[in-house]
Amino acid sequence: MKKRVLTLAVIAAMLSSPVLSATTINGFASIKAGMTTSSDEKLFNYTDQLNFKNESLLAVQVKSELGDKLSVTAQIMGRGSNDFKATFEWAFVSYQLNDESFINAGRLRIPFYKYSDFRDVGYAYDWLRVPQSVYGLSFNNIEGISYYYTSQIGSIDSNVQLLAGSYDGDVILSGSPASAQINNVLGATWELSYDGYSMRTAYLKGKATVTSANLQPLFNVLTTNRLQPLVAALDFNEDPSSFIGLGFNVDRDDWVIAAEFNKIDVDQTFFAERTNYYLSVGKRFGAFTPFISAEKEDHKAKASIYAPYQTLLPAALLRPVIGVVQSQQIDAVSYNAGLRYDFHSSAALKMQYTSREDQLLDQRAGLLTIGIDLVF
Repeated sequence: MKKRVLTLAVIAAMLSSPVLSATTINGFASIKAGMTTSSDEKLFNYTDQLNFKNESLLAVQVKSELGDKLSVTAQIMGRGSNDFKATFEWAFVSYQLNDESFINAGRLRIPFYKYSDFRDVGYAYDWLRVPQSVYGLSFNNIEGISYYYTSQIGSIDSNVQLLAGSYDGDVILSGSPASAQINNVLGATWELSYDGYSMRTAYLKGKATVTSANLQPLFNVLTTNRLQPLVAALDFNEDPSSFIGLGFNVDRDDWVIAAEFNKIDVDQTFFAERTNYYLSVGKRFGAFTPFISAEKEDHKAKASIYAPYQTLLPAALLRPVIGVVQSQQIDAVSYNAGLRYDFHSSAALKMQYTSREDQLLDQRAGLLTIGIDLVF
């Protein structure tokens, strides 16, 4: 309900604007097709059947200047994975405080990553998709407010963002849909840039509550057996969550190097302690940019949750508890090789091969994808 009210408020502000001549419309699109290299493999929702919808999308962004330093922005997107049904990704009001700072309020992109603001704008980076091992959280937006401050420290550009808000929507937990409320979200990012080099750090925290229909029966059984402390150690009920991110980029002399690292945890839950990172290197040769990258996912299951109960619980209760906790364990590495070809001033053709190895299950999946990213 809060999302609908915010969206309607932004639309009303745009429609009532007396300065329609100051309204700008632009957009971006991706048309992508991919398939895995074997019939028994699945990766990023691709199988060995050629799929044109999975990562394709179309978006339009409308910005209207209302005068007196006030503007309103909305981004409407249709994803192929959702049958191109149009939804509001962003909808916010901006106020320019001065030349160095402004405030946004409404539905905002949460700044977990270096490419958070334009992770869907494939034209903005060389890969066919952002590194999935690092960009793996299943929600991107919050309802809230953010403050931006840009300045210079000597010859170094400095950009600071502070934000506060909440999230109320769907997430993926242990591979299944769940409902989440993340309240009291507070965060800060700081990026320094100089002569083609940039460094970024991010820290966010909140209180997470997640409800999963798949897990509730187990929690009910444990509660019936007077194991409320075990339930409290497993479930998500206003539990502290944290995100720490670091990033480094180089873009000079036709070399493009990017690296990001993040660490994620939700205390007092079975959510694994996640450590993720990647390193990517590319080289421009005119309109062509070949690149290679490596990604790592290291998600450590919290065996300490069930360890005290291993000699106390009957197997019928212990097995599902261990299964839930261990479902979070991931130890995987991915390698990518690809090529970007800027055949047009507003469009790029991309090809990418990804090989992902699950080192816990000793399984490998290969994925070949080709697509066009464009802006307009």
